[in-house]
Amino acid sequence: MTHLERTRINPAPSGQFALLGQRRFAPFFWTQFCGAGNDNVFKVAFTSLITYQASRFSGLDAGTAAFVISAVFILPFVLFSATSGQLADKYDKATMMRLVKNLEIAIMALGAFGFLGYSAAILLAATFLMGLHSTLFGPVKYAYLPQHLQPEELTGGNGMVEMGTFVAILIGTIVGGQLAGIPEAGPAWVAGATLAIALIGRIVAGFIPSAPSSDAGLVINWNPVSETWKNLKLAKTNRTVFLSLLGISWLWFFGATFLTSFFNFAKEVLGGDTQVVTMLLAVFSLGVGVGSLLCERLSGHKVEIGLVPFGSIGMTVFAADVYFASRGLRPTGIAGVGVFFADHAHWRVLADLFLLSMFAGFYSVPLYALIQSRCEPTHRARIIAANNILNAFFMIASAILGFALLSSGFTIPQLFLVTALLNAAVALYLYSLVPEFLMRFLCWLLVHSVYRVSKTGVDLIPDEGPAVIVCNHVSFVDALIIMAVSPRPIRFVMDHRIFKVPMLSFVFRTAGAIPIAPAKENPELLAQAYEEVAHALEAGDLVGIFPEGRITDTGELYPFRNGIQKILARTPVPVVPIALQGLWGSFFSRKDGSAMTRPFRRGLLSRIGLVVGDMVPAEMGTPEYLQTLVAGLRGDWR
Repeated sequence: MTHLERTRINPAPSGQFALLGQRRFAPFFWTQFCGAGNDNVFKVAFTSLITYQASRFSGLDAGTAAFVISAVFILPFVLFSATSGQLADKYDKATMMRLVKNLEIAIMALGAFGFLGYSAAILLAATFLMGLHSTLFGPVKYAYLPQHLQPEELTGGNGMVEMGTFVAILIGTIVGGQLAGIPEAGPAWVAGATLAIALIGRIVAGFIPSAPSSDAGLVINWNPVSETWKNLKLAKTNRTVFLSLLGISWLWFFGATFLTSFFNFAKEVLGGDTQVVTMLLAVFSLGVGVGSLLCERLSGHKVEIGLVPFGSIGMTVFAADVYFASRGLRPTGIAGVGVFFADHAHWRVLADLFLLSMFAGFYSVPLYALIQSRCEPTHRARIIAANNILNAFFMIASAILGFALLSSGFTIPQLFLVTALLNAAVALYLYSLVPEFLMRFLCWLLVHSVYRVSKTGVDLIPDEGPAVIVCNHVSFVDALIIMAVSPRPIRFVMDHRIFKVPMLSFVFRTAGAIPIAPAKENPELLAQAYEEVAHALEAGDLVGIFPEGRITDTGELYPFRNGIQKILARTPVPVVPIALQGLWGSFFSRKDGSAMTRPFRRGLLSRIGLVVGDMVPAEMGTPEYLQTLVAGLRGDWR
């Protein structure tokens, strides 16, 4: 389905919150919200009852109950994620979600018997089945979104899902703890609440619109071991996607380290009671929610992987500062929230937790959107299943590392510092393997710290298929600005001298830019550039050129050269005219002499514009006509 067809069926909403008013998203959102909340009501209530009413249960030690319950819940992710990915690819995803919600009702009925009979064995069985429920739902959830959201809505939609999930986790944690604490009647309240939430989730799931099978002919492999290995091999076929899966799994390692440490951190370091633990969880969840929602605004309504390095930097900085903020604290006892807030040193800890989790939202949402947008639809759910498998392994590794370090005499703040340093090392390693992340980060940083870009007609850049982008050439950063705004990667043809500019060269090489030289200077490089352009267009890429052949030193357009005709003669593809406005006179332009000699010539965050025109057929792509179009798009704003 083309972008135009999707737009006719599902007109783009004004913002991510508007999705909650549309049937294609709202029932799905509330279904997953209920599921995430119910998971945590059940797990927290079970853990709380085992911890504080251990005498009424048998066969489970109160001191290790939390670890056992967590491990039992995670186990199905390892065993059945591969199978669940196949099911999500083979069958209608709306039907799958309704079947999973039916299963949840049956599981909660079993759990009710366990709560009312104080049976640890039955509750552990229900915990395992709830893990299975989440295992089945995960691939369906993330494979559903690209079928009902337009590409420019994926980041906002994923942000809403991430925000909703963490809010549901927070509410479930609070509700589960409070209900379990009701004297005598606690188990009955928990049993009733979990059943009621499951029923509500099933009712809402009935309104989810159809999401047809992406591979109806798929033959299910019921062997979880061989299928798990097959899924991991499938994920590795796209290197960027696979490394993104590892990046998300690392986030689960990072988050699990903090979340599982909050109880002991609150008690031993901050001197807080269970209400302080709840507050820490609330701040952490709020930070992730805020970060997830801000992603849409910061990304400009597209999949912006430049936010991933930005997120990892913030995670490292504020995770490390939790160590520095808390290492001098000396609690004298266990106190409530009021006493906790009376000590201003605790405010810094809360600020750090909020900010590190907010940056975690910046980190995770673009990665999920990237995976969804770059996976083949026929096996998208199986890639998500591979992600769930890796997530489970990384969470287990997190528990092993935390147990090992704390057993070796490390304090919890020291554990946080080690995690921060590991995060920096993992980030550097990931970005060395996929420089595209850092390249996009530099482009994103440019248009958010140096310029304020007003964009017009960006949706006219085709979602798929080859095209040539032509634009006026005003400064050394023209290509970076266009790349930062474009919803798709663009391979720019550029002067070989600009291609070699320090720092910028890294960006251009990573983006697959094509260096070119005049025929009288280097005819071999010129021929090689035309050959590379043809290969890129035949592969379906966007190729960007500056037909003037040089950066203007007058502010006006120079005549467009004949190179565009040579390109179109060999590979007839549409041409997209673009005009840059307001860059003349900026630090990177050649006004009044050499560029990059007067840093604050225009100040910070100066306003510039980018205007995209309608596509032009190849046969109309003459230099003279294209120059007229670009000049008209630019107008008088140089």
